[in-house]
Amino acid sequence: MKRLCLLFKPLLLAAFFGSLGLAVHAAPRALFDGKTFHGWEGETEKIWRVENGEIVAGSPNAKASRNEFLATTRSYGNFDLSLQFKRGKNNGGIQFRSRRVPNHHEVSGYQADLAPGLDGGLYDESRRNRFLSRPAPELVAHISPDEWHRYRIRAEGDRIRLWIDEVLMVDYTETDPAIPREGIIALQIHSGATEIRYKDVVVEELPAAEPSARAFPLGSKNVLALTGGGKTWSAPGFIPFP
Repeated sequence: MKRLCLLFKPLLLAAFFGSLGLAVHAAPRALFDGKTFHGWEGETEKIWRVENGEIVAGSPNAKASRNEFLATTRSYGNFDLSLQFKRGKNNGGIQFRSRRVPNHHEVSGYQADLAPGLDGGLYDESRRNRFLSRPAPELVAHISPDEWHRYRIRAEGDRIRLWIDEVLMVDYTETDPAIPREGIIALQIHSGATEIRYKDVVVEELPAAEPSARAFPLGSKNVLALTGGGKTWSAPGFIPFP
């Protein structure tokens, strides 16, 4: 009788499944340490500051003269990002898969918008300069300007989804192959805004592409054995892996 036995310890599981082409996700990690701008760049002398574990832009007593951005120093492709924001009556946003415009204060790319009546919309900042998708008005109605709300952005290949407070606002598929699928993440305060606050910025990097289903043949008497708390399958045909 032919037997196929794969024996391994739990610590080797990631390597084993990675060799099969299965997704191995990186653990979520904080992009903001609550104290410094380590890993970020922008105008941190006059525009951006850290206060009570929060990233704060602007001043309640003065309007921003132009759009300003606090950006990550590295790029991200596929990811799941979450953060909290408190915008007041102001306009801001979260850039992603974006880039700094050379010799300019602007950032070009996708923006998860936040502003009265625009929360949860997907805008193309300094590129196509239009909304790519906007939520139904009833989805926006619950957002209070003076409370903290959680934004979640998930970008996987061509698909982009935005949530606010666990409510799906936008599910958009990019059809233009020329649009970059990776870039910096940046926080925005819009011209004319006074003060916007962000906190609890956490990102989980995702695999470069969703793997397709895989299978390998087993004979009628073959056995695949997984030890260390796993399961044993025995089948005459194919053993599929999700």
